[in-house]
Amino acid sequence: MEGDQRTDKEVAVIAELVAFNAAFGVVKEFIGNGKDLSDCFGQIGQMVNCKEDIKARQQKNKKSLFSSDAEEFMALEQIAKAEEELKDFMVYFGRAGLWDDFIIFQAKARKARLEAKNAHIQKINRRMHIAGLVVACGLICVGLYACFTIIFAIVR
Repeated sequence: MEGDQRTDKEVAVIAELVAFNAAFGVVKEFIGNGKDLSDCFGQIGQMVNCKEDIKARQQKNKKSLFSSDAEEFMALEQIAKAEEELKDFMVYFGRAGLWDDFIIFQAKARKARLEAKNAHIQKINRRMHIAGLVVACGLICVGLYACFTIIFAIVR
């Protein structure tokens, strides 16, 4: 069916939104059962990661001349509604200061993700630097071998 086909971008946004909603449901259930936010830090991290992935995809698409960011916009709107619902839930049914703690947890998760991404980039850059040095040494060795071979052939 033509109308049911989705682009890879749409599928990715839907997958992120489904993951966010699943994590949101778990966090909401934990809080409803009177548990602490630290018991569901993994789900909070997943919520933050999903939201950040959608935001990053939206920023990337803004740079493209031919892309539409309607999917990302709608997903971010749904996430904003879910976060507002979670805020109300935390304020009215949670302990005092729970929403503030949630904001701090989100910031920590965002910071940890950024640090992990930067560490990964540094690791790749370090490997590329080492690979460049190995190639340069190899080229120097081949060049020296060629020079000595030519000199040896001339002297003979």
